[in-house]
Amino acid sequence: MGYGRLEPSEPGGSLHTNQPDDATSLPPPLSTPPPTRNKKKLIFLSVLSLALIVASAASAVILVGLRTRAGQPGPLLARKPTQAISKTCSKTLYPSLCVNSLVEFPGSLTASEQDLVHISFNMTLQHFSKALYYSAGISYLQMDPRVRSAFEDCIELLDDSVDALSRSLDSVAPTPGGANNGNINIFNREDVMTWLSSSLTNQDTCTEGFADVNGDVKNQMTEKLKDLSELVSNCLAIFSASESDDFAGIPIQNKRKLLEEADTFPRWLAKRERRLLGLPVSAIQADIIVSHDGNGTVKTIMEAIKKAPENSTRRTIIYVRAGRYEEDNLKVGRKKKNLMFIGDGKGKTVITGGKNVQHGLTTFHTASFAATGEGFIARDITFENWAGPAKHQAVALRVGADHAVVYHCNIIGFQDTLYVHSNRQFFRECDIYGTVDFIFGNAAVVFQNCSIYARKPMDQQKNTITAQNRKDPNQNTGISIHACRILPTPELEASKGSFPTYLGRPWKMYSRVVYMLSFMGDHIHTRGWLEWNTTFALDTLYYGEYMNYGPGGAVGQRVKWPGYRVITSTVEASKFTVAQFIYGSSWLPSTGVAFLAGLST
Repeated sequence: MGYGRLEPSEPGGSLHTNQPDDATSLPPPLSTPPPTRNKKKLIFLSVLSLALIVASAASAVILVGLRTRAGQPGPLLARKPTQAISKTCSKTLYPSLCVNSLVEFPGSLTASEQDLVHISFNMTLQHFSKALYYSAGISYLQMDPRVRSAFEDCIELLDDSVDALSRSLDSVAPTPGGANNGNINIFNREDVMTWLSSSLTNQDTCTEGFADVNGDVKNQMTEKLKDLSELVSNCLAIFSASESDDFAGIPIQNKRKLLEEADTFPRWLAKRERRLLGLPVSAIQADIIVSHDGNGTVKTIMEAIKKAPENSTRRTIIYVRAGRYEEDNLKVGRKKKNLMFIGDGKGKTVITGGKNVQHGLTTFHTASFAATGEGFIARDITFENWAGPAKHQAVALRVGADHAVVYHCNIIGFQDTLYVHSNRQFFRECDIYGTVDFIFGNAAVVFQNCSIYARKPMDQQKNTITAQNRKDPNQNTGISIHACRILPTPELEASKGSFPTYLGRPWKMYSRVVYMLSFMGDHIHTRGWLEWNTTFALDTLYYGEYMNYGPGGAVGQRVKWPGYRVITSTVEASKFTVAQFIYGSSWLPSTGVAFLAGLST
């Protein structure tokens, strides 16, 4: 997670920061100019952000014009909030900011509550676009590697958020005289909740990257990023309040019925591609073949990613032949949509790396492989970070792609192995290895039929399987572990009495994790869960266990936190299934991967 993030200490001890034992192990600070390859991208982002600012302002003017032509008065000079603004903002966590930001925005003083949903999105998009524009403008400043890493994270995450907010704005835009009468259909609603949640997570990751640094760059970025998290949070609250919900951030049953009656295949996947995950590798015709020996299309995975089309609605299949691939900065960016990576099997096709926070990087930057392009699929591949436990945070796989599927893969590391960063994700028949917080992030993610292995950590450390960082009660995010096996590696098994393993701990205020119908080995501590820091989040988190079994599954001695529950209701447990939690009945069938839509095993 963060560079100096807390980790479990020895039993009965206090938590401590992950600073290196020997300060000389860090590379000396360098004054480096921004990488040349990023200059064109930063210029492009600046121009794009400026265009979005102009476009969103024009959209507001059009909305005002529509209202005026409809016989309503134009903007007033007075800046007192209307009843609609006051009522709308009362639903948010930051009502003063909501009122102050809305009353200054064109069209708000003549807007209905329905119009204010659109206006709040528009206003927030404009703030993000400005932040991206001005942040990209300071790329010329001298930065040491650690600050440069945090800065580049922010630029990438702001760009992703601008895209997510733009799509959200399009989805809630009123169509005067149109058939929807300004309403949002059920499928767009789930999308918008996801995109807003991911935008808030992006901003949290961005600011967290600067948490342990000081200097002019941090000061300037802090000013440019001011209020962005709160503005997105307000959008999320305003939007989610437009429909009642009996369980914050999770769809209710009547919405699920509508989804299950709809067409189960999304438009972005052709019929001929729906069974890809069920076919043997030999039966799949790849678009790009990666092979070290030169007998493929390209020799490196990076070349394959570059060769893949941008913003494609067609599935692009990249077959990575057996071998060990260690390449710097392997990333499937946001514009590389619908890429499917197929390997020759676990342990045969290995994507690896050793980046870690002691290299002067943010945790976000340490991933051996990262994917943010929508529709990302990986199959029969091992993702590994070999840095080792002493290097602390070192990510093997980071996924921020919406509608992502990882099937029959190994994900191997120690601390922070798998970063399920944001959006909707599904993992099936994967083996995941780690020690401290080794499944972490703020996606809406379901793990199904996976084996989750705790490894032997460093002396005086405790294992924690999950660290979920849901920050806002309206985010539709969390970790669901369903029909899995929670096991120790042989090395831990031999010394499990010295290294307790916990199911999770709350990284952020509204952390949400459930384990359902899963086998738990006796390495799991009888308390089940671990505090992050004394009483932090114990009454706001949601941690649940439903009908787990095995020697570690007994709940009689579990923690007594207000936010922990033993789930006894199938209705409550069902909210964390594929069908309801990640809306899988709408998109997963089209991938061809097997899954349980409901609770039954």
